[in-house]
Amino acid sequence: MSTLPVPISLLDRSRTRAGDDAGTALHDTVARARRAEELGYRRIWVAEHHAVPGIASGSPPLLMATIAARTERIRVGSAGVMLPNHRPIVVAEQAKMLAALHPGRIDLGVGRSLGFTAPVRDALGVHDYGPEHFARALEELTALLAGTAPVTAMPKGVPAPPVLVLATGSGLTVAARLGLPVVVGGPLLRGDLGPLEDYRAGFRPQRPGDAPSVLVSVDVLVADTRERARELAMPEAWAMVESRTTGAFPPLRPEPAMRLTARQQARVEEHLAATVHGTSEDVAEQLTGLVERTGADELVVFASTHDRAALADSDAALASLHP
Repeated sequence: MSTLPVPISLLDRSRTRAGDDAGTALHDTVARARRAEELGYRRIWVAEHHAVPGIASGSPPLLMATIAARTERIRVGSAGVMLPNHRPIVVAEQAKMLAALHPGRIDLGVGRSLGFTAPVRDALGVHDYGPEHFARALEELTALLAGTAPVTAMPKGVPAPPVLVLATGSGLTVAARLGLPVVVGGPLLRGDLGPLEDYRAGFRPQRPGDAPSVLVSVDVLVADTRERARELAMPEAWAMVESRTTGAFPPLRPEPAMRLTARQQARVEEHLAATVHGTSEDVAEQLTGLVERTGADELVVFASTHDRAALADSDAALASLHP
């Protein structure tokens, strides 16, 4: 069995499942983190979403604290905390609190995505948040963590956790200027990789030894056969299509919630085409190609499916590809 050339970490979005309550999804995330530690994964990541029926977690720091307390070695990260929704000093103090309680295990990934719908953006009080707003907030955050801001982020004397930027074009530019690692995925990986080359060329190290670092986010499911892996990828594909139809991202279901039109079925196939799925050999080959094409330093896998046992088996099979 071939192994991948870079480390793998897991991103669990606390996906809800039809028929279960949201609390079950959160307990599933903690259980998955514990298994990931046993399997030897480098990191477990959690994310921030608000008022999304299909995702239970809206508070990465709280979920990170729970995971870190229930594990011993695995790093715990946010992918990410959305800076439009929080003052930088609040983000800095939450991250430093976690770092004080769990030294050397906390990673702070930040992004600038807004709420999923207009009512959510209204509830968050954020509508106009451009690249320049994000750049200022990120500069303030890094200064607070480094202890160079006009005020002191508490607790004092705690080594700052690493900051990573969930980035697109403009975010890559800011991350390069501040000398920060980036997490990229989605359309960027399927298009021109020039922005990644610009990021590496424009990277300004802040400390000796700093270098550009790219983490690539990708949807991966592993099964004994290609057909079974495709079946496992279907619930997420159906949810994506339903969200485009109804405007609400739904819980995972074992079958489509609606009768799919030809156009919707085509969108399912588009989603599947962007997913890495298959046998261990298939997945190893595809991910190795992705690493070679992007120069990734780490892979962040965010798979989900309705079948919990099958997801656990997929995680275990993927872990066997660890370098």
